[in-house]
Amino acid sequence: MASTSTLPPPQTPVPEADRAVQEQQEQRLKDAIHLNIPQRMMVLPTCAFIVGAALGITRGGRNAGLRFLAENAHNPPTTVQGWYFYNKTKNYKVILGGLKAGGAMGGLLGGLGLVYTGLEEGLGRAGSWWAEGKHMGAGVGTALAFSGLWRLPMKMVGRNIMLGGVVGVLNTVLDRVVTAGRRAEREGEGLE
Repeated sequence: MASTSTLPPPQTPVPEADRAVQEQQEQRLKDAIHLNIPQRMMVLPTCAFIVGAALGITRGGRNAGLRFLAENAHNPPTTVQGWYFYNKTKNYKVILGGLKAGGAMGGLLGGLGLVYTGLEEGLGRAGSWWAEGKHMGAGVGTALAFSGLWRLPMKMVGRNIMLGGVVGVLNTVLDRVVTAGRRAEREGEGLE
C-alpha cells in the first residue's frame, strides 16, 4: 500500500522577494553587452553568400564532371556493372566538386558583401561629411578590396574602381528615392 503523506501547502510568493528578483533581472539587462547590428549588415552578406554558393555549385559541378570525363575518356567501361560504377563515381565527383566550389565562391561573395556593408556602415557613422558619400565610398572600397584580393593589373583596378563608384552612386540614388517615398508616405498619413 502506498502511504499518503501530507504535503505542506504551497507557499505564496512574497511580494518583496518578487521585487528583489525583478530588480536583479533588470540589473542583469543593464549590465549585459548589447550589439546593435543593422539588419542590412546581416541580409546583404547572407544573400551574397547564397548567390555565390549557387553559382559555385553549378560551375564547380560542371567543371568536375568535365574533368572526370576527360580523365576517364581513355578507358570507358565495357560491362553494365562497370557503367553503373562509372556513373556513380562521376556523380559523387560532381557533387563533391560542386560543394567545394560553392563554399569557396559563396565565402568570397559573402566576404565582399560584408566588406561593402561594413564600409558603408563605418562611413555612415564617421560623420556628416562622410555619411553623404557612404555608398560611393563603400563601392570604391569594395572594388579596391576585390582588386587587391585577386592582384589585378592596374588597368583592371581602374575599371573596378569606376564600376564600384557607379554602383555606389546608383545605391545613393535608390536610397534617396526610398527615403523620399517613406517621407511622403508619413506626410500622407498625417494629413488623413
